[in-house]
Amino acid sequence: MRRRASRVLIAQLLVLFCEVLFCATQAAWARGPRFEISFLASVHEQPITGRVFVILAKKNNKEPRLQIGAWYQRTPFFGLDVSEIKPGQRILLQSTASGFPLAGLKDLPEGDYFVQALMSVYTRVQRADGKTLWVHLDQWEGQDFTRSPGNLYSEVQRVHLDSSSSQTFKLSLSKVIPPIELPADTSWVKHIRIQSQMLTHFWGTPIYLGATVLLPKDYEQHPDVRYPVIYIQGHFSLRAPFSFPDKEGDDGGLPADASLAHAWRSDNFPRMIAVTLQHPTPFFDDSYAVNSANNGPYGDAIMQELIPYLEDHFRILRQPYARLLTGGSTGGWESLALEVFHPDFFGGAWTFYPDPIDFHRYGMVDIYEDESAFEVPGFAPPAPERPLMRTPEGQVTLTMRQMSQFEAALGSHGRSAQQLEAWEAVYGPIDEDGYPKPVWNKETGEIDHAVATYMRDHGYDLRAYLEKHWSEIGNQLDGKIHIYCGDMDDYYLNLAVYRMEDFLTNISPPAHATFAYGRPMKGHGWQPMTNADLVRMMADHVTKHLPAAEKTVAQQY
Repeated sequence: MRRRASRVLIAQLLVLFCEVLFCATQAAWARGPRFEISFLASVHEQPITGRVFVILAKKNNKEPRLQIGAWYQRTPFFGLDVSEIKPGQRILLQSTASGFPLAGLKDLPEGDYFVQALMSVYTRVQRADGKTLWVHLDQWEGQDFTRSPGNLYSEVQRVHLDSSSSQTFKLSLSKVIPPIELPADTSWVKHIRIQSQMLTHFWGTPIYLGATVLLPKDYEQHPDVRYPVIYIQGHFSLRAPFSFPDKEGDDGGLPADASLAHAWRSDNFPRMIAVTLQHPTPFFDDSYAVNSANNGPYGDAIMQELIPYLEDHFRILRQPYARLLTGGSTGGWESLALEVFHPDFFGGAWTFYPDPIDFHRYGMVDIYEDESAFEVPGFAPPAPERPLMRTPEGQVTLTMRQMSQFEAALGSHGRSAQQLEAWEAVYGPIDEDGYPKPVWNKETGEIDHAVATYMRDHGYDLRAYLEKHWSEIGNQLDGKIHIYCGDMDDYYLNLAVYRMEDFLTNISPPAHATFAYGRPMKGHGWQPMTNADLVRMMADHVTKHLPAAEKTVAQQY
């Protein structure tokens, strides 16, 4: 009997302990401010699946929602996935919500804040590969959910927060972001937007591609002349190529020696067509111009739908020597990738500070050999943090761990629409849940080498691709690759460029590639020539490779 009584007592004590622990945990969760967010049917009639944010800014120079689009603003925000939330239903956002740069609401310092709520609205899509996903569809804003038409937001409130108390604040999503106002066409600049049949089929919902076209001087006066074309790649923008003014007669506010517009309008400047391409995806503002498991056949859509459309509607020379590529950063990777994957279609690439073109230098991480993206290998704990970004003087401003936290706070399942997850959506495989599979764990930094191997084996590591296929395509790339990068690139992108130069310098047949590095202390965005000089350089390349039977544009005038 005594033994049985002891067992009962022990069981009762365990139950009591669990109850105390549960209450303590609940109390810990309850500490700190909480926010109740809701919306009315007059704002949005249907239930919403998406992600809700609360942003807490110390400054009121602009709306808090417009202070979280970039990590460097460091305005605290917290995000939470929501599903089928109906009008009038309350959403409780509290300490369990993901945050940046703070881990939770309870970490907010006491003080006055300007507070705003934002709802990023997701759409259910049934892809052609059988995957059902909830994603934010771009509304021609470039996957910026803080400005995306149809997203909801609240008025700004000024509140005093005390993290030691359990204050509850109510926020009503009473406003809707209006549609994007598209720039008007001018005599120089034309805007194109077409629905892609390939991408629409893949995503099961309308997907659009676009282009902004800059015409040469006297284009309308010479209807029989065809022109070389410069395809410019980069992040989503509706601005004209080379920042040419959007309005008639505008010089862009730049002096004559700094603006391409003055040269472009002059009588003695090369006559070419310049085109910026727009191809946002449900995961980023840009598809990287290639096919991928997660994004779909963007490469095919650009090559088989968008470029043929442009060549049909503008007088573009349809010859490889007359199709040139350029771009920086994201556009740098794309310009090189398009040239490498289509060496018989394009005549040369002028690539600036490209995103990693050798994944042994994925920034500073070797995703094939390193075990962690967050910690420098070879050190006993605690190991130094792996940086992601620096100033040209070498000051680290962001680590891999911090960027991963930033993206996790912006969206789950690879839906942050930020840089690291954009690469995973383009280069990586599909995870079991149908979303992009991470190359490393966003909480621990542990690298999944199977994902890294997939990226390489599917051709996205451009140096590895060239090494594998050089015997087949090397002759077609002779003299076509030109890469420029600062020696202190903010994102350490110069490290991968060095490895590419080592490879192309010693390969046979020879590449005759050119490399140039800004020194000393030239960061991300370094370009050794003006845009006007770049165009002149590309025009000289066209003339050099002009078939003997053809005339230059100038000779046709």
